[in-house]
Amino acid sequence: MEHEIKDKQKLINRVRRLRGQIDAIEKGLEEDRPCSSILQTIAACRGAMNGLMAEIMEDQIRCHVLDPDRKPNTEQLKAAEMLVDIVKAYLK
Repeated sequence: MEHEIKDKQKLINRVRRLRGQIDAIEKGLEEDRPCSSILQTIAACRGAMNGLMAEIMEDQIRCHVLDPDRKPNTEQLKAAEMLVDIVKAYLK
């Protein structure tokens, strides 16, 4: 990314937790754990991935769609907030 990512360490920690969940899926498959347990972990991974994507997309909207250096007007800020809300709802 071209700009400074807000809360970069927070995002890195999310990726590391996601990696742990994926490792748990692999381990569950190797150990023949029940399908329901594996499916639950897969669903948790999907949710975590969607949350990460929503956060990065929000940052993209706030830093690139709205140019902070050009002082967006109230209408632009409102439209950006609506777009962020839609993205979060879609990825929920």
